[in-house]
Amino acid sequence: MPTKARYIMIGGFLGAGKTTTVGRLARHLTDQGLRVGLITNDQAGGLVDTKLLRGQGYATEEIAGGCFCCRFNTLVDAANKLSDQSKPDVFIAEPVGSCTDLVATVTYPLRRMYGNAFTIAPLSVLVDPVRARRVFGLDAGGTFSSKVAYIFKKQLEEADIIVISKSDLIGETEREELRAVLEREFPLARIVTASPREETGLADLFAQLMTDEQARRNPMAVDYEVYADGEALLGWLNATVTLKATEEFEANDFLRALATDVQQRLQKDGTEIAHFKMTYSPDDGIAGELASINLVRSDYIPELGMELDEPSEGGQLIVNLRAEADPATLMHAVQAGLTATTAQFATLTAKLDHEEHFRPGKPTPTHRDGHE
Repeated sequence: MPTKARYIMIGGFLGAGKTTTVGRLARHLTDQGLRVGLITNDQAGGLVDTKLLRGQGYATEEIAGGCFCCRFNTLVDAANKLSDQSKPDVFIAEPVGSCTDLVATVTYPLRRMYGNAFTIAPLSVLVDPVRARRVFGLDAGGTFSSKVAYIFKKQLEEADIIVISKSDLIGETEREELRAVLEREFPLARIVTASPREETGLADLFAQLMTDEQARRNPMAVDYEVYADGEALLGWLNATVTLKATEEFEANDFLRALATDVQQRLQKDGTEIAHFKMTYSPDDGIAGELASINLVRSDYIPELGMELDEPSEGGQLIVNLRAEADPATLMHAVQAGLTATTAQFATLTAKLDHEEHFRPGKPTPTHRDGHE
């Protein structure tokens, strides 16, 4: 067993596959007999990611209200809480998908102040290859405005390891073309390919995360005005909804119908979806049983990740939607989608229990370390 806890941070833009990778890594380490603690992060509470990871049986703390960089002390408190509860050998942290400058504001301060408690893994940043090919001009298709793309590229610039995630979505020629661009643009990073969903290419990545040390180099330059403007262009929506029916309904079908309805409404407005995901937890199911659905681009197909084996009479729906749009537009699409979709299922009603829709505020790091 390691004498110091290992701190691993897996970054990447919204929809890059971070939560799936975190779950795969947690299972890999648990199978080796290591204790694992997970820390999720969002601009607001009520994360689908937290629900999914806890549903897999992992001790998970959620930090809401800002990125790790702006909630550094809360990050340390979360690690201490996990240490008190389960004494993890490895902490795996998943930052907000719109956050960058993590090296200077999180891992360097962590090493400086708590180096006696943690060893710091290389920063790995996942990239969706379809999204990346559009951002770098290799393919046509829906993409983001320049200030949002600035954040996307800055995440890659500070990475020790760039992971071409979801590598099964494109062919070998397209993968090699993207790799060449990434190697040219970010020469200090190691480029690896993997498919968390297919569970390919992960063994070497996980080995590097457990054995290598984070590179010691000067932090990258970040224009915090452009960074803040880019985040402010993104609309954020988190909601919880209670579903009830007097007759059983197929929750998997409901999720698929709702996701498609909201997607189509936003497409009409020309909105580019960054990430849209939902979980449904049945009241009448086994503890930890979930259905989940995921959409990572406006022109993609909503995909069921986890499915329920039996119909349900009610439970809790968690909705997380991030897109380059006015937050009110997102809320309207979700409310209208809920109304239209619920009407398709006999006796089903939907009650909105809680919602937050907003634009992220300007990031203000707790610490920002300079030269190493």
